[in-house]
Amino acid sequence: MTAASLATAAYIVAAILFILSLRGLSTHESARGGVAYGIAGMTIALAATVWLTVENAWGDPQASFGLILLIVAVVIGGAIGLWRARVVEMTGMPELIALLHSFVGMAAVLVGWNGALYDTGLTGALADIHHAEVFIGVFIGGVTFTGSIVAYLKLSARMSSKPLVLPGKNVLNVGALVAFVGLTVWYVIAPELWLLIVVTLLALALGWHLVASIGGGDMPVVVSMLNSYSGWAAAAAGFLLNNDLLIVTGALVGSSGAYLSYIMCKAMNRSFLSVIAGGFGIEAPRKDGEADEGEHREVDAATVADMLANASRVVITPGYGMAVAQAQYPVAELAHRLREKGVEVRFGIHPVAGRLPGHMNVLLAEAKVPYDIVFEMDEVNDDFAGTDVVLVIGANDTVNPAAAEDPTSPIAGMPVLRVWEAGDVIVFKRSMASGYAGVQNPLFFRDNARMLFGDAKDRVEDILRAL
Repeated sequence: MTAASLATAAYIVAAILFILSLRGLSTHESARGGVAYGIAGMTIALAATVWLTVENAWGDPQASFGLILLIVAVVIGGAIGLWRARVVEMTGMPELIALLHSFVGMAAVLVGWNGALYDTGLTGALADIHHAEVFIGVFIGGVTFTGSIVAYLKLSARMSSKPLVLPGKNVLNVGALVAFVGLTVWYVIAPELWLLIVVTLLALALGWHLVASIGGGDMPVVVSMLNSYSGWAAAAAGFLLNNDLLIVTGALVGSSGAYLSYIMCKAMNRSFLSVIAGGFGIEAPRKDGEADEGEHREVDAATVADMLANASRVVITPGYGMAVAQAQYPVAELAHRLREKGVEVRFGIHPVAGRLPGHMNVLLAEAKVPYDIVFEMDEVNDDFAGTDVVLVIGANDTVNPAAAEDPTSPIAGMPVLRVWEAGDVIVFKRSMASGYAGVQNPLFFRDNARMLFGDAKDRVEDILRAL
């Protein structure tokens, strides 16, 4: 059997392992096995690629130099990956993932340019197909690269989360797509280098403008959207490199990211096109003569501890603020302490809580919160009316009653956790500032709501001491 045949067989095995990895990641119980499948698949893929390169480099000085570059790249990339994995905190995971997507985009751009500059010797229809692959791959990669960079800057607070609103921004986006189609046809007919330069610049500008125009409240969708883009970029690179594994893996990532984007949009009662339009993140304008929502009422940790000790049913709804404060560990201890006292404690998780789909679930699992007391929004929403106390820890937009009661709100129609139906609501916040979506929350001024200001971790620890 030739080296190429063995490499192809290894790629098939790796692709199957990647499929099993996705399947395993679908549930808490099988997630660890899913990660193991993914690691095994990538190890096999890398080993097969290096071995195939070694076989091709035997006796060929030029190919040998390529092998050296490959080994150096793998060592450097692996070292950086291990370092980042060890030092990154869970709060920094969303922006790290966005940054990793940018690497895939840039790789697709470089592979596309390499495909354009390398003389394949193809003629006729095959040459036309190759030119189309090059152009499409560069375009998808460019959009993914700059879009992911902007997402990283927004998620890491190095750039304002508010959407960029240029005059006729939707016309600019559609115009860029129309121009891309026209340029693609032109390049297939007459593959000149300047056309590739133009589409590269167009893709980079479109990627930047697309994500910069999207408000902060839509960031979970943006992350999954960029995940999908990076998959299609990898698939495009696979076609150019004639690599079946890249094609299969890219298609898996692209399709799963697209479906995840659909799930996120459904959870926010929004269409994908409305997300691209960047509606969230714009503060709703006040009407003439409209006053503030009212006055909020504060509470101290000792009073909250007394309320919890006398409650029979408690629901905790965490948000990104819990992640920022690293409060998941004392929150887990609080849940454990209350359950020992006979209090029924559950966690209610909104699908887009945090900056990344599943972010809150990972944080709670990290703190060893039992899976059987963690519920999704749809599973817990009907039970709030029978709940004595709800602790809203670092959440804002996902518990905003304006989504259900104010048709003029920018988040009108978005499914939210109906925490205001409980007997008492304790909101942990640093200040009265609006949430990441830039929308005021009338929950803070409800008669049954109390504000517990300060760092969430410190306040929860205060409650534990009072208990």
